[in-house]
Amino acid sequence: MIIRDILNMKGGTIFSIAPDGKVADAVKLMVKHDIGSLVVLDGERMTGMLTFREVLQGLDGQGGNLADLRVKSLMVAEPVCGSPDDSIDHLREVMTQNHVRYLPVKDGEKLLGVISFHDVAKSVIKETSFENRLLKRYIKNWPEAEEPAK
Repeated sequence: MIIRDILNMKGGTIFSIAPDGKVADAVKLMVKHDIGSLVVLDGERMTGMLTFREVLQGLDGQGGNLADLRVKSLMVAEPVCGSPDDSIDHLREVMTQNHVRYLPVKDGEKLLGVISFHDVAKSVIKETSFENRLLKRYIKNWPEAEEPAK
């Protein structure tokens, strides 16, 4: 399975906010859509990622007050990105090594979507379940050894 397969399963919805947007508005969007990250877009161009991790760091740094904080002050300006043709194994390795739970997927400069670690886990479970069914079917139909002629 490759990243393109995961994107096809989950759909292409991209939740975003502008770099000059308020962090408080970003939090409202994340809560409303039950998501943990937003792509930061300046027009059509991705300029960063904002996740709940950066929001918590901002809260801590501002003494719990997000009133005037802007997204660009907290976002990850150059997030690690994946390619639609990367394998799930590669994706898991990249996400684990870089400690990221959300990975933008780009084809060249075009943003295709965002993959979460949850999406990866779900796809691995689905793929493993499919492989298990195939193996069980294969074992069930295992050809019996012919008895030698007497």
